[in-house]
This record gives sequence, C-alpha cells and structure tokens, in this order.
Amino acid sequence: MLNGIFGKINVNKRDFLVIILLFVSVFGWYYMARSILTNFLELTSATYEENLAVWVVFNFSIIGSSIIGATLSSRLNNNKFLYGWTLFGVIVSLLPMMYYSLTFIHIFVFALLLGISFGLGMPYCLKHFADSTTVENRGRIGGVSFLVANASVPLLGLVVQTGDWIIISLGFSLVRAIGLIFVFSRPQKNIVETKVTESFLSILSDKSFFLYFIVWFLFPLVDRFESSLIVSQVSSNLMEDLLFTMNMVEPLVAAVTILVAGVLCDYIGRKKVLLFGFASLGFAYAILGFFSESLSNLSLVWYFYFIIDAIAWGIFLLIFVLIIWGDLSKHGSRTKYYAIGSIPFFLSYIIPQMLTPSMIENIVLDTAFSMAALFLFVAFLPLVFAPETLPEKKMELRRLKSFAEQAKKEREKFEQKN
Repeated sequence: MLNGIFGKINVNKRDFLVIILLFVSVFGWYYMARSILTNFLELTSATYEENLAVWVVFNFSIIGSSIIGATLSSRLNNNKFLYGWTLFGVIVSLLPMMYYSLTFIHIFVFALLLGISFGLGMPYCLKHFADSTTVENRGRIGGVSFLVANASVPLLGLVVQTGDWIIISLGFSLVRAIGLIFVFSRPQKNIVETKVTESFLSILSDKSFFLYFIVWFLFPLVDRFESSLIVSQVSSNLMEDLLFTMNMVEPLVAAVTILVAGVLCDYIGRKKVLLFGFASLGFAYAILGFFSESLSNLSLVWYFYFIIDAIAWGIFLLIFVLIIWGDLSKHGSRTKYYAIGSIPFFLSYIIPQMLTPSMIENIVLDTAFSMAALFLFVAFLPLVFAPETLPEKKMELRRLKSFAEQAKKEREKFEQKN
C-alpha cells in the first residue's frame, strides 16, 4: 500500500515501480527520439518539404504501427511480443552512431523505424497501466508515474545535447532497455487475456468513446496551430527572453498540474477537471483576442496564456493519454482503445511543420484567437454530454469517508481539551 498525501493507493509497490520504469522507457525514449530527429534535420539543413516528410512519416508510422500492435498483442504470446518489441527498439536506438554522413534518405528511414519501434508496443504498455490500476486510483497512480516520466525528459535531453553520437546512441538504447525490467517482471507463462471481440469500428461507434474522442481530437489540433502563431508572434516582436523563460516554466507548471489533476480526477471525477481545463484555456484565448492589437507591449498577457496553456496540457495529457480510455474499455480490448485514443496527439505534431512563415504572416491574429475560442467551445459541447467515468458511488463514498475522518479528528480535539 502506498500512502501519503495521496491517501491510500491500492497498488502493489512492485507494480507501481514497474509502471514508473515502463513510462520512463517509453515516454522518455519518445521525447529523446524527437530531439534526435530534430538535430538530424538541423545538421543537414533540411528544406521545408524534407522536414515535413520526416515528421509525417514519423507520426504516421506511430499511428499505423500502434493499430497493428494493438491487433497483434491480443493474438501473440505476451512475453515474446514484449521481448521482441523491446529488443527491436534497442537495436533501432543504436543506429545514430552509424550515421557518419547524413542524407535525407537516412533520416527518413530512421524516422520510419523510430515510429514503428515506438508504436508497436505503446498501446500494450498503456493497457498494462490500466490493468494494474482501478477506476478509484487510476488518476493518482497515473499522475505520479507520468510526472516521473516527464521529469526524466530534461535529464535525457542533456544526453542528446552532448553532440557525441556514440554517447547519444548508447544512452538512447539504455533508456529503451529499461523496458526489459517490465518484460522480466511478468510471469514466464503466457497470461490468458479476457477474450473480447470488439473491433476498431465498434469502439468508434460507442457513444461514450466517440464523445471523448471528439473532445481530444479538436483540442491538440487547435492548440498546436495557435501555439505556432503565438511563437511566431513572440519571436517577431523580439521577445526571446519571454519565450525562453516560458519554455523553462511551462514544463514545471504542467508537471505540477499532472500531479494535482491526478488527485482531483479520483476525488471529483474526470469531467470536472476537463471542464476546468477547457474553460481556462478558452478564457486565455479570449484575452489574447481582446488585446491582439497591443500584445507586443503586454508581457503579462503572454505569461498568463503560457501558464494556462501548460495547465490545460497537463490536464489533457494525463486524462486522454492514460486515464479515460482505461475507464471506458473492457479488460481484453484496451490496446485498441489506447491505439485509437492516441491518434489526435500524434496528428497534432504535424500541424506546426505544415505552417510556413508566409502562411503565418497572412493570418490575422485576432481572428485566429477568436476562432480558437470558438473551436474550443465546439469541443466543449461533446464533453457536456459525455458520461462521468468515475462512478458516483465511489465519489460519494469518498466524501463520506472524508467527512467521517474529519469528524473523528474534531472529536479527538474536543476530548483532549476536556
């Protein structure tokens, strides 16, 4: 039992540690992969078309391979599947040390292999998280685990910044090899999963899934587009110090948000936390639109936006990457839920690559911010009709338990005084 400020969390300590290490090996590795690809493109002075092609193939290979992996993992021996996927990722991670003369073809193939080696097993890892948690503790366990994984990203980024491709490759493969702890921690015999015949089409036709998916589909696409405009606006007004500061502050704000949101998700429900994220971000865009004519002189408005944006991303990443699909899915179909649910996140990363400076210059800022607020409102509507996935009985029981504990403390204080 893990106790503390998060209350009692009904999860085995060993399983909890395995989840954390698994998240570091998967999400930490993913962000290292993005940094390495970015460095490769900079080293070769890639053109707009080459840059777009690399990020398109990287993200679409993740989407495609995750769908394939979700199908295969339910049919193959789990241990063999995980072992093969991890070893494939380790081998791909060693490839950068072999690139002495980079060409676009090298980077393109490398991006394809990175995407496949990530996507194949990603839904199964998220399924393991959902299987190891319950609806009552999934928020808190997800918040702590995701926080540790995100905290590892800056440290792993230092490895990439060394510029030594041998060190980078070894560190890259070592992070991926951590996933072997997960493989070896599982029973050697094949675990029989509950057989569920849900197809991808039947999952998409599920009303609850569809409503949450629409919300998640619109948010990252709109926000990535707007963020590209904002970064360009800030840079064009020579406010590099503000951008540098917020690049440092935003991850910290998002990290704290992930932790707090995880606790709140288990106490007040998922929908209320999501509604707060949407409402605050919509308000931030409305403020930007209102002051669009004089934004270059209003640093405080920019700080307000960046902080709210970080809070919103912390909430949405935690709930839509880890929690909600585990809540909605049945035990044997979770890989498919997570495979489909991850699509908007990876699609959104293509948006900034599609925008050229000339495109951004032709966009009127106040119109863009107003449209962002409108689209967020449209995304907000399905959330109103979506069901709360944390059972009302669980929330009521927790409130009664909290009330009883508070009454007990008050009684003890009264007895001490008398």
